[in-house]
Amino acid sequence: MQKGSMMIHSEYFKKYFVNTSWLFFEHIVRLSVALFVSVYVARYLGPDNYGLLNYSISFVGLFSVIATLGLDQIVIRELVKDRSKRDFILGTTFLLKILGAFLVLILLAIGIQFTSNDSFTNLLIFIIAAGTLFQSINVIDFYFQSRVQSRFIVQVKFWSIMGISLLKIYSIHIEAPLLWFAFLVLVENIILALGFFMIYKSNGLSVLSWKFDMNLAKLFLKNSWPLIFSSIFVTFYIRIDQVMINEILDSKAVGIYASAVKLSEAWYFVPMIISSSLYPAIIEAKKISEDLYYTRLQQLYDLLAIIAIVIILPVTILSDWIIIVLYGQEYIGAGTVLSIHIWAGLFVFLGVARGKWILAENLQTYTFLYTFLGALSNVILNLYMIPLYGINGAAFATLISQFVSVIVVPFIIKETRTSVFMLIKSILLISQIQRLRKIIYLRKN
Repeated sequence: MQKGSMMIHSEYFKKYFVNTSWLFFEHIVRLSVALFVSVYVARYLGPDNYGLLNYSISFVGLFSVIATLGLDQIVIRELVKDRSKRDFILGTTFLLKILGAFLVLILLAIGIQFTSNDSFTNLLIFIIAAGTLFQSINVIDFYFQSRVQSRFIVQVKFWSIMGISLLKIYSIHIEAPLLWFAFLVLVENIILALGFFMIYKSNGLSVLSWKFDMNLAKLFLKNSWPLIFSSIFVTFYIRIDQVMINEILDSKAVGIYASAVKLSEAWYFVPMIISSSLYPAIIEAKKISEDLYYTRLQQLYDLLAIIAIVIILPVTILSDWIIIVLYGQEYIGAGTVLSIHIWAGLFVFLGVARGKWILAENLQTYTFLYTFLGALSNVILNLYMIPLYGINGAAFATLISQFVSVIVVPFIIKETRTSVFMLIKSILLISQIQRLRKIIYLRKN
């Protein structure tokens, strides 16, 4: 038996399996609790107010991605490479993210001048945006990811979601106004930041040891600028639909659309968790051999394609029933949106996994190009399809733009074309068909 095929029996693999299990447990719990509470909030607020809340969150999301500065995976990579520089890496990243958060607030102040928002909507936006300042402390999350010790972060996020969920349920009980639910978005970020501080300290570490290194900051920004822009464009074709629906239609349409999108995007944690947790193992495989490296990449793509299809098919068939059971008759129009939007998940799953290959190969510049074209196609399609087909048009725009970004544009680029062939192989389940044929052949002989 080859060394690569024995990975599943090794302690090295078990370490990543346990880490992934912790992440999955936390996200499944968060998904279940958050979904229940989201449905409860949607029913309480109704399509109009729920739409206004989601529009505000989406509008902030268009800008808040800038605060990440595209540093997340780069920081994890550097922490894996050289643990002795931990305090410099974390300290430098933290300060850069704080500066990025202030930049977000400035850009928001400019951005709202180009909308038809009233003063109340703008107030919702800035309350939600204030949470960006507290998201800077998630550099602690990157540290534990690099150590493959996600159980610590799982504890923080678990108690955070439980706490904020109880607050939302209590808010509904006392019939709190819409403004209060915007404030709870800010409170959630504060609770999470405090939890990160506590878990870091409980491991015998101190944020007071963090140091800023100007040379390191320049290096990070030099390497991350393509990822900054690609993150902005990714966020655009995830968030821009709800912003454009509000501008072209109304907040009620946003509420109905958002109810479907929340169910569709609820699964996006799956590729992020699996890919992030196995990323260090893929980097190690690259050091051993190219064959092992690409074998593991193909296995990752195959796994995520299968999971995506298993999720997509039943949701497509039962979409109307799911919406009625969860949200009620007020949201009935969301069923068709869900049956369309859920298919974008196939390309999201594979795009996230391919992003690890892009990072490992240092091809971030191309990420900028195809995410830009994907975002541009989404805006153009929304401008054309929303007036004609309403919220269903927005769902089709998202699906088509994901296909453009993940398959079409990377195929055109010579340096990334290989990855497209691997993704198509996964979508068509070619590896699984080959394995099945091999099993049948061996049984016959």
